[in-house]
Amino acid sequence: MEIINLEGGEDTPKIILNKSNGIFEVSGRSLPEDSSEFYQPILDWLEEYAKDPNDKSEFVFKLEYFNTASSKLILDVLSKIEDVKNASIQWYFHEDDEDMEEAGEEFSELVDVPFEFNTY
Repeated sequence: MEIINLEGGEDTPKIILNKSNGIFEVSGRSLPEDSSEFYQPILDWLEEYAKDPNDKSEFVFKLEYFNTASSKLILDVLSKIEDVKNASIQWYFHEDDEDMEEAGEEFSELVDVPFEFNTY
């Protein structure tokens, strides 16, 4: 499978989806100009990955900030992860960032994937 490795910038998150080494990470800030266009390759990749996933898949989210448009797409990403067998989410947030903690808790109630919350 093709590896997605987006460096991330001021308005876009760093995204690594690498089946061969089992690294799945979304980190940084997400406020791309066109969220749908930005996240579409990630959604397509996850759909393909769900057909033949690793034995265990741990998806790491370390988001500092995301806008409203991104939040819908992040939920779409989490919904695709729901289709991945034996997947789990590691949701990281800065210890004094209640908004990001609450966002993770809300997402965890909307999808059927085990969430683990971690501070950094």
